[in-house]
Amino acid sequence: MTHGSAAAGRRTALVTGANRGIGRAVAAELYGRGLRVVVTARNADEARAAAAEIGPGARSHELDVTDPDGVSRLSKETGPVDVLVCNAGVLLDAGTDPLAVPLELVERTLRVNLLGSWRVAQAFVPPMVGRGWGRVVLISSGTTAEFGGALFTGAPGYSISKSALNGLTRMLAAQTAGSGVLVNAVNPGRVRTRMMPTQQTTPEEAARFIADVATLPDGGPTGQFLTEKRGQG
Repeated sequence: MTHGSAAAGRRTALVTGANRGIGRAVAAELYGRGLRVVVTARNADEARAAAAEIGPGARSHELDVTDPDGVSRLSKETGPVDVLVCNAGVLLDAGTDPLAVPLELVERTLRVNLLGSWRVAQAFVPPMVGRGWGRVVLISSGTTAEFGGALFTGAPGYSISKSALNGLTRMLAAQTAGSGVLVNAVNPGRVRTRMMPTQQTTPEEAARFIADVATLPDGGPTGQFLTEKRGQG
């Protein structure tokens, strides 16, 4: 590797919401590919336990993406981050509809899914630009209106939040164009997690493609909505 500032040629990856599910699987996959990994979660004990299970050298930090002070503190304590995977998210309004969903649920959803990812990106992406190398992956959803999709009215706040996240992806990609930083959204599809416990695809299966996007070669796509089955949107 010829770019970036990671010591001994190893990149450092930070994954939000990495104590379970897709986030934990992505952290483990990146660790298996030789990256240094920082596991973050709202619960410090759960983050620590996940890091210990992933392997020696995996680090953990408490992080609530809705807490500006916590994000700022983490950016100072963790050192340079080369790969950022914004996975932390909530699904709070399943089974509601746009005309009746409690807007408090929508506000909470936007605070985590959109503003949380935005806040973390503001903390970690500018230093990537300064170093001339970085990869940013925002975990999106197939419930969005962009890229030929359609908003899912059965979880309106969630769908709106992920649609806005796609818009954020494009803005960040435009802002970092030519800097060596690639920013993409990934739709992992329907994965068996606490959100969707009956699905067949495992987090480990989804993590392999997400890790591919998180380690794209120089000159790879940016500002795209990527899925394993359909390729780039």
